[in-house]
Amino acid sequence: MTTSTHGLTQASLNDQRSPDRSGGSALTLSIHDLAGVGVGTTIGDALAGSTAQAILADRLGYHRYWVAEHHGTPSVASSAPIVVLTHLAANTRHIRIGSGGVMLPNHAPLVVAEQFGTLDALHPGRIDLGLGRAPGTDPATAKALGRRIEADVGDGYAEQIAELQHFMHGDFPTGHPYSKIQATPMSPVPVYLLGSSEHGARLAARLGLPFAFAYHFAGVAGTTERALSVYRSEFRPSTQLDQPYVLIGVLAVAADTDEQAEFEAHAGALSMMLQRSGRRRPIPTPEQALAFEYSPEDRDRIKAVRATEINGTADHVAAGLTALAERFDVQELLISTRCHSAATKLHSLELIAAAAGLVGPGITQ
Repeated sequence: MTTSTHGLTQASLNDQRSPDRSGGSALTLSIHDLAGVGVGTTIGDALAGSTAQAILADRLGYHRYWVAEHHGTPSVASSAPIVVLTHLAANTRHIRIGSGGVMLPNHAPLVVAEQFGTLDALHPGRIDLGLGRAPGTDPATAKALGRRIEADVGDGYAEQIAELQHFMHGDFPTGHPYSKIQATPMSPVPVYLLGSSEHGARLAARLGLPFAFAYHFAGVAGTTERALSVYRSEFRPSTQLDQPYVLIGVLAVAADTDEQAEFEAHAGALSMMLQRSGRRRPIPTPEQALAFEYSPEDRDRIKAVRATEINGTADHVAAGLTALAERFDVQELLISTRCHSAATKLHSLELIAAAAGLVGPGITQ
């Protein structure tokens, strides 16, 4: 099968993870960042923290660093992923930089094509375009964003993805209303589809795209197994990818002791629980999380949030990540470390990298 310049055959996916960055391991570790804003800190602090994490992840040998799109959420600073990604790419040298994801129905496909084409022109071969369907916010904010409602009806989202890909490849059919429009710059940046259900898995399979499953918030009660089974069984090869490729999102905090990891992770879990129940606020401190008064409903909610976490010492987390990858037969994990302190996140990245045997660029074992 022929591929584009950015085509992702299984071989090319393995090539992206060069030997000096994988440490010879079959498991690839990457980072998924929401640019978390903690109580008592600013948006600027959060973005500076994300920059420090990306620089460290680049040095330690993580494979990619993805940033998520959210809006109207006080605990998340990544409302404009393309701006954040431009800054992160300029401050790193080797790690792949991308969106995890851009919520495509919030944007015009031509704009996304030109934004990521520009980013790829600045940093050739290092840019990923992860796409999601959810608004990343509440209905009122989605309306204010000018969300394309047709994307939520029938096959509208798939049609948006097709339009985006045509702009990136310059291959609209003759007679199409957009056939004479050229994205500038035009670049076939690799596309990844994000999802948390069988519906997303089925679409990724039909389009022949790599699939990033949100195990960190949709991994209970067999959901992951069913979604990945659908994706693998229904996958159709495309010009981008010749066989299924799965990434799994997972929440993990590593610390010097199990107790410290639990102390730090509880604040992030509480923040997610509050956000999902409509109580949006910055990430609490660990002390505030311990003092929080839970209703019976809250206890059920946070139990669900924490069901998929992997927290503890470096060896414990590394073993848990390996077991998760083996359980779902995946080669890459996207690690989210959601806690209050930027220093805690950096230390966690260091501990996991060391325990997992990651090797940074130019470093030999």
